[in-house]
Amino acid sequence: MTGGDSPIDVGAEGQQTLRPAGGTLLEDRPALLKRSGVLNVGRQRVRMSLVNEGAGRPLLLINGIGATGDLFDDFRVHITDRETIAFDVPGVGGSPAPTWPWRIRWYARVVAEMINELGHSSVDVLGLSWGGALAQELARRHPDRVRRLVLVATTPGVISLPGRPSALAVLMTPWRYYSPAYLQAVAPTLYGGQVRDHPEMMNRHSQVRSTRPPSVSGYVCQLSALRRWTSLPWLRTLPMRTLVLAGDDDPIIPLRNAKMMASRIPQARLYVVKGGGHLFLFTQAAAMADRVTDFLDA
Repeated sequence: MTGGDSPIDVGAEGQQTLRPAGGTLLEDRPALLKRSGVLNVGRQRVRMSLVNEGAGRPLLLINGIGATGDLFDDFRVHITDRETIAFDVPGVGGSPAPTWPWRIRWYARVVAEMINELGHSSVDVLGLSWGGALAQELARRHPDRVRRLVLVATTPGVISLPGRPSALAVLMTPWRYYSPAYLQAVAPTLYGGQVRDHPEMMNRHSQVRSTRPPSVSGYVCQLSALRRWTSLPWLRTLPMRTLVLAGDDDPIIPLRNAKMMASRIPQARLYVVKGGGHLFLFTQAAAMADRVTDFLDA
């Protein structure tokens, strides 16, 4: 589907050239166009963006708690052979919050309907952190919509090995989305890995996060949904090929959780990112994009 017949209302956002952190186009990569707007999914308005529309098999990206789809841009700029779709989960950025706390399966229903509204019978799905939980639930409830699944720095839910208390304490509030100075201060504690070596990326993240932060009610709804959810009893029923990516220096999601998930999903493979923290998808964006596309194409 191309821009001319897309169901997305672009409004004032329109179309722009996708740029990585720092705003400099990559010399060895073609310029990609990003179109942002709003899609009506039943009664829910969902802010979303499409990059490289109409190219290859679409890859749907689901972000972590409180984060807009725009935070995927540093990763998307390396995905040049297919369309990528990212969106703001209800309660985040430009998508209104639910009027009551949803369960994960209700978020999954909206995502399944969103895929249909976009005109796709199925897509590949990548879920990061909280978004990985939603991706698992989408794959369980709507397996016909998910061709292949990529789970990044994510968890099987309440039945799992918890992260470091200092990192989990930061996650309890959305304050890092409202205060760039606070995000810079807590980033090493929260995300671990190599974030200290990527000040340009964190500066961009600070700007993007504070431009469209989650509402407090939306953030609480996401926390509440995850606290009432686990995938461990049914991971063995997921039928699609799955790639599990995990860092060995992730303060939020210990590596053992990824090993547990990969051992239970019948067609899963695990790849461990050495020295990777919670944001290795962005600190090692080019390498991770190559690994993900190799998996999707195999």
